[in-house]
Parts: sequence; structure tokens; C-alpha cells
Amino acid sequence: METTGGPYLNTAAMTSPVGIARLLQMTFGCTTFSLVAHQGGFSAAYGTFCMFVWTFCFAITVFIIACEFTHLHSCLSLSWGNFTAAFAMLATLMSITAAVIYPLYFVQVGCYPIGCEVRDFRIAASVFAGLLFVAYATEVFLTRAKPGQVTSYMATVSGLLKIVQAFVACIIFGALVNDSQYGKYVATQWCVAVYSFCFVVTVVVVAFSVTGKTALLWFPFERSVVIYTFGAVLLYMSAAVIWPVFCFDSKYGSPRRPGLCAKGKCPWDSQLVIAIFTYVNLLLYVLDLAYSQRIRFVSHL
Repeated sequence: METTGGPYLNTAAMTSPVGIARLLQMTFGCTTFSLVAHQGGFSAAYGTFCMFVWTFCFAITVFIIACEFTHLHSCLSLSWGNFTAAFAMLATLMSITAAVIYPLYFVQVGCYPIGCEVRDFRIAASVFAGLLFVAYATEVFLTRAKPGQVTSYMATVSGLLKIVQAFVACIIFGALVNDSQYGKYVATQWCVAVYSFCFVVTVVVVAFSVTGKTALLWFPFERSVVIYTFGAVLLYMSAAVIWPVFCFDSKYGSPRRPGLCAKGKCPWDSQLVIAIFTYVNLLLYVLDLAYSQRIRFVSHL
């Protein structure tokens, strides 16, 4: 029987460097959550978050491998290059977070009171969680845009920074809801509005890029993204000044951590985390603005 068209299966999805990295991601991810579920164990919100990260990343990686191996991604209404690049960056951030949190809260040197077998399983899970992060970081390194290369927007430095910006904003939101007392002043409420606005617009930019709908917009997408990034820099600059003043100045807040503040339930701690990551995101938006001057947007890759 004669066939028309090319081969039905894309073997390069398994044998290319990126394909091998994805196979390792699938292997390490499955091993990690299997070790934890079988004997290592997890509890509380931190453990649930780690298990969610490992199972979610495993499921999406399997989906990506299956689609590329069978060419099914050509049937999806997605910009496949943007989707895979965005997920690889997101999975890198999520996996390193889980690789830090799990051993920090669940691994101990001694066997008491959990038993040596449980301790060993947790140590092994932590090792494979670290390897999982390396595998995802390797994919980001292999698929990132090279100088002068025309590629998907999410594979460029600017596109990857969008994922990091949204991830950092999620950390800020987590600290905000942890009794940060942001509603105490109108100025700190302004900072929350800045974080929310920039997060929403960044997610919209990523969504349009991943779905490949940028060409359907009635305004120039690339110019709008650069203008928004400039605006985000200005907004974050205002938050970077206002938040520390109204949280750590002696007139409005406390320059030092209160001595009677309970660990894990101290508003001062949450305010400090928000201040730190405000400056982190400000730096990310500045870098984004600098790199956005050097890229070429491609919506159909």
C-alpha cells in the first residue's frame, strides 16, 4: 500500500536532544511522585503543592511527547513553539520550587520519628526532584532563541521573562493573602493594584502568544507589548518605593521584625517577602524592556 505525505511518526521527537530531555523529564517526574506516594509521604499545603507540580508537569510532558511523536500538534489551535517554550520555562520554575520545598520541610538527617525507610525514600525523591529541574532547565537552554534567529516569541529572552514575571507575581500574591495587612493604607492598596494589573496583562500576552491569535488583533501586538513593558517598569518603580515606606518606615510600620511575632504568621515577614519580590520583578521588567528592543515577533511558529 502506497502512502501519501511524510511518515506518520516523528522519531526525532524521541531522538533529538530536546526529545531526550523530555523523556528524562517524564522519567524523573514519574519517579519523584511515585517515591513520594509509595513511601515518602507528604502533608499540608507544601507537600500538596509539590505533588501537584510533579504530577502536572509529568502529564503535560507526556502530552507534548505524544503530540510531537504522532504529529497531532498540527491539529491543535495552538502556536506549538510558543506553547512548548512557555511550558518548559514554567515547569523549570515550578520544579525548582518543589525541589527546594520538599527536602526543606520533609527531609531530615535522623530516622526518628518517621523511620529510616521513609527518610531514605524522601531523600531519593528529593534527588530526583533536583534532576527533574535540571531536565526542564536543559530544554529551556536548548530551545531558547539564539542571536539573530527568527523563532517563537516565547522562546526569546523577553518571552521567557514573561513567564518568570507571572511566577514571581504569584509569589507576591501568596504573601499578600498571608496576613500582609495590605488594606491598612491606600498606598499599599495601590501596590496591590499594580501587582494585579501587571500580572493580568502579562498572562494575556502569554495567552495570545500561545494560542497564536496575535495576528488577529486590530493593533500591532509587538509594539503594544513593548509599550506595556515600559508602563510596567514605571508601575513597579512606584510600588518599589511605596511598599517599603508604608511597611518598614517607623511612621507607618515597623523597621524591624516585632519580637512577639509568631513564626509563619507574622505580617512583617509577608511584607518583607513582598518587598523583595517587588524588586525582583522590577528588575525582570527592566531586562524585558531591554531585550524587547532586539527581538522579532513571529506569531505562526
